[in-house]
Amino acid sequence: MTEIKHKAFLFDATRCIDCRACMVACSVENKIDMDKTRIWLAGIGLKGEFPTLTRASMVYHCMHCNEPDCLSACPVGAYTKRSDGPVVYDATKCIGCRYCMNACPFGVPHFDYNKGLLEGAFIDKCTMCPQRVDKGLEPACVATCPTDALVFGERADLLKEAHARIQAHAGRYIDHVYGEFENGGTSYLILSHVPFAELGLPAVGERPVKAVSEEVMGLTIPFALGWGSLLTGSAVAVHLINKRKEALAKEKEAEKKQLEEAAK
Repeated sequence: MTEIKHKAFLFDATRCIDCRACMVACSVENKIDMDKTRIWLAGIGLKGEFPTLTRASMVYHCMHCNEPDCLSACPVGAYTKRSDGPVVYDATKCIGCRYCMNACPFGVPHFDYNKGLLEGAFIDKCTMCPQRVDKGLEPACVATCPTDALVFGERADLLKEAHARIQAHAGRYIDHVYGEFENGGTSYLILSHVPFAELGLPAVGERPVKAVSEEVMGLTIPFALGWGSLLTGSAVAVHLINKRKEALAKEKEAEKKQLEEAAK
């Protein structure tokens, strides 16, 4: 049996030049507008005094948590954690409830308020480009990074590499690999020369948020009963929405055929 390798990103803030090539690559690969790209850049600009000025930028996208809070909060199973790392989103199941947005401690899922109920894909979120990873390719953002600020590989190997860089360059990095333990561990690991908070990263404990919330809410019978009702109602809503989507698709196909026949 083939062993499944846990894939991950390693981002090194000391190497990022804020060129935004990763955003362009993500936009093209995932066929979304630049202003809706699944990658966000958080920059603190220049700090300090000449000649010891410091600049920091960060590619801020999905952390692909080992134990995703978005998955735990989603009432309709729109999120899946693949055994090889990616947390993927299924737009055909999403009902736009935004529970994932409230659950994510990193503030990753973004709701697209410009889309109607029947257009689907309510949420914009990095998916780790599974369509590329499954072909043995790197995610689009990694493949286009000119300074290797973003690298991709097996999580265990990237953790070794991250700690090796810290040991080899004492004083350059903060002595911590963000994502190694945060929220139960993530598939997006970060090295930085400035405090992680200045990159927009929250101070998150090692225990996953979902573990705490599930433990508390699971103690109450009213919650359990209410959750069951919510799941039933959501399932019905999803079924109706999907049926309507199918009907619209058939109508468009019929119109297309009529136009083709009229053109002959």
